[in-house]
Amino acid sequence: MIKKVITSERLPIKMWLDDIEDGALEQAKNLANLPFAFKHIAVMPDSHQGEGMPIGGVLAAKGVIIPNAVGVDIGCGMCAMKTSLQEIEKENLRQIVERIKELVPVGFDWHEEPQNESSMPERKSQDYMPIVQQEYEKARHQVGTLGGGNHFIEVQKGSDGYIWIMTHSGSRNIGKKVADHYNKIAVDLNEQWFSQVPKDWQLAFLPLDTLEAKQYRSEMEYCVRFALANRQLMMYNIKRAFQEVLHEIEYEPIINIAHNYAAMENHFKHNVMVHRKGATQAREGQPGIIPGSQGTKSYIVRGKGDRESFMSCSHGAGRKLGRRQAIQELKLEEEQALMNAKGIIHSITEEKDLDEAPSAYKDIDVVMENQNDLVDIVVELEPLAVIKG
Repeated sequence: MIKKVITSERLPIKMWLDDIEDGALEQAKNLANLPFAFKHIAVMPDSHQGEGMPIGGVLAAKGVIIPNAVGVDIGCGMCAMKTSLQEIEKENLRQIVERIKELVPVGFDWHEEPQNESSMPERKSQDYMPIVQQEYEKARHQVGTLGGGNHFIEVQKGSDGYIWIMTHSGSRNIGKKVADHYNKIAVDLNEQWFSQVPKDWQLAFLPLDTLEAKQYRSEMEYCVRFALANRQLMMYNIKRAFQEVLHEIEYEPIINIAHNYAAMENHFKHNVMVHRKGATQAREGQPGIIPGSQGTKSYIVRGKGDRESFMSCSHGAGRKLGRRQAIQELKLEEEQALMNAKGIIHSITEEKDLDEAPSAYKDIDVVMENQNDLVDIVVELEPLAVIKG
C-alpha cells in the first residue's frame, strides 16, 4: 500500500515504504523533476540507493529512454521451477549442490568452451547491434553462468509441499558493455544539447526518435533475451544434476521475470517508456517471483495490475546495509549460526561473504506486507540450499 506521497517536486513521488534512505530519496526526487517524467514516480518497498536511479524505482517517461535508469545488468531477473519432488534427503541435496557447482560456473568463472549457438538468442538481421556483435563470442562462454554479487541458485521447499529450484542472474558482461556504451553516448549528447538535466544526476537520456536510442533499444532487448537464455541454460544444467542423483523427476514450466529493463507500455491512456530498475512487472494475473535473502523465504506471486505502481512490484527484499558496511558490521559466526539453525546448505564461509548475509537485507515479511495491494502470494518458499558466486 502507498505509505507516503511526496508532493514537493514537479511530479508526486508515491512510496510503498516508510524507511527510505536519504540517497534513494534524493534520487527519486531527481526522477520526479525530469522534464519528460510522466504522471508520478513509483518507489517499491525494497528500494535503496542505486546509480542515478534508486533500486526499486519505476519511471515512466515520454519520448526518451535513459540507459542508466535500466542499469548495467540489463535483463537481470529470476527463474523459478516447481519439481515433482516432495522431499529431498540432506545427503542427496549435498551431492546435487556439488554437481551443480561443476556444471554451472559461478563468480568470475566462465565456460571453458563456447556454448552451442542454440543456447543464444537469435540476432535479428534488421537490427544494428554493434556491441552485441562485438561481444557475441565472449557471451557464448558466459551463457549459463551465475556471476557474483547477489546472484544465486537456490533449492527450496514450497508451502505447496513441493521442492522448487530458483535462479537469479542477468546478462553478464555483454549487458554491462551495452549499458556503458550507450550511457556514455547519452552523456556526450546531453552535453552537446546543453540539456537541462544536471550531469551529476546520472540520468542522461536518448530521444526515442534518434538512431542512438533505436540502437540502444535493440541491444537492450537482446540483452534481456540473453539474460533469460542464461537462466534457462543454468536451469537445464541444474536439472541434469538433479536427474543424475535422483533420476525420475518431473518439472513444471519455468516462471521468468526480469527487473532491469525499459519497455513501451500504455498507462493512464498514454504510451510511455517504463523503466524498471530493481522492480518487476505485476500485471493482473501475471506470475512473478520475489526472493528474500539466502536465509529467508522467497515468494511466487500473482500480480494485481495496480495502476498507481505502473503495474509493478518489488524485485526482492532490498538491501539495508551496503556491501562494505555489511562486511564491516556483521559477525561471521552470527550469520553462519542463523543459517545453520535452519539447516540451510549455504555460501557464507568467510568474512567477504557477509555482503550477502541475511542481516544485510530488509525484512522480507515487511516488504511483502507493504505491497499486498500489488501482488497476491501464491507459494512461500523456504531455502534448503544456496549457491552463490
